[in-house]
Amino acid sequence: MADRSFDVIVIGAGPGGYVCAIRAAQLGLSVACVEMRETLGGTCLNVGCIPSKALLQSSEKFAEANHALAEHGVTVERVGLDLARMQARKGEVVKANVDGVAFLFRKNKVTWLKGRGRIIAPGRVEVAGETHAARHIVIATGSESMPLPGVEVDEQAIVSSTGALALDRVPGHLVVIGGGYIGLELGSVWRRLGARVTVVEVLDRIVPTMDGEVAKQFQRILAKQGLTFRLGTKVTGARKGNAGVTLTLEPARGGAAEEITADVVLVAIGRRAYTEGLGLAELGVQLDERGRVKTTDGYATSVPGIWAIGDVIAGPMLAHKAEDEGVALAEILAGQHPHVNYEAIPGVVYTWPEVASVGATEEELKSRGVAYRAGKFPFSANGRARAMGETDGFVKILADAATDRLLGAHILGPDAGTLIAELALAIEFGASSEDVARTSHAHPSLNEAVKEAALAAHGKPLHL
Repeated sequence: MADRSFDVIVIGAGPGGYVCAIRAAQLGLSVACVEMRETLGGTCLNVGCIPSKALLQSSEKFAEANHALAEHGVTVERVGLDLARMQARKGEVVKANVDGVAFLFRKNKVTWLKGRGRIIAPGRVEVAGETHAARHIVIATGSESMPLPGVEVDEQAIVSSTGALALDRVPGHLVVIGGGYIGLELGSVWRRLGARVTVVEVLDRIVPTMDGEVAKQFQRILAKQGLTFRLGTKVTGARKGNAGVTLTLEPARGGAAEEITADVVLVAIGRRAYTEGLGLAELGVQLDERGRVKTTDGYATSVPGIWAIGDVIAGPMLAHKAEDEGVALAEILAGQHPHVNYEAIPGVVYTWPEVASVGATEEELKSRGVAYRAGKFPFSANGRARAMGETDGFVKILADAATDRLLGAHILGPDAGTLIAELALAIEFGASSEDVARTSHAHPSLNEAVKEAALAAHGKPLHL
């Protein structure tokens, strides 16, 4: 006999899981959410998105005080670094967020089942020795850092993103393995605080999923900030010693090996679906070649009554993608007919300047044989950016050559992660670049660069 019975049991309380649980409860379903951490929020709130943004913000302020305030006529005699306080503030930010999720669970009457969850049969979940029944079980267990053979993470000298967020000293030399979102964000944090940072990437470019022109300019800006890049290079081994970590590097296309030393090595080569201990093989839940749970368009797995969302299924591993799927699935379980437009999900790198993207890149459009027009506008020609002293980067808009429908947008510049929302909305509603261009944008604002890029798609920018 089951100890308790629910309409829905969600396994995992990260952004996808907790949002799914809350939305299902709002729709009148009885809901429980299983979480094995001591706090809710999953990787994102505890050791991912939120703490990294706290350190990014703090390190930006430190760098600004050291290097940029004088340009504004603000003089600071001495700037010091209290890393312990910075880390403590990060903890306070995390606590406020995870406590907020706990409050939302209480408000919406979501039951928190504390412990590791295992699906022992369709409709039955075991947590901490107790069995619970549910009409629907949702797998929302997220992802974990991808390991790199020959480079064993100990969270001391060789760290994952979790360890990189908790360093108690600024490393003399930080080597980041991987030129994606996570590696560049955390590399930026420690570079601003004084570390020498080398980014080693096996591909011949950074942020490989983003627009190539944006990635190229982005790398130039990061290099100007002091990051060193070793592209087309793979790490084949690591040796720890008294002097730190010695890494063996080889050209990705073959060639002589070399060694470099680092005080700390960050392994940030990506993430993989986390399904450990769920009992999926015994249940017959099918996985794909990358270990992700196979689902239909409606998030159903191969076993009736078991569903999956977020990082554990195919698609970009983004918290807001998981949230959108969580809401959609909750509404499906309540008998509604929602839809997630995966072409309108933005991605953001929270360095400074930020990088944001939504929709197709130029490379994707060319590979699909789609005729398009491109419009660009630099922040160096934007009045608000000049006043801020933040003129690096540009806005790029891609529109269908025949219909003018917006196909993609890419921003490298100040507050790009905020600016991209307008263009995600435009794609969601099937807007044209002319629609964006004819929308009134406040002056002076960074958003005017978006308007001008849309005008440029028709060859008629006003301020360039």
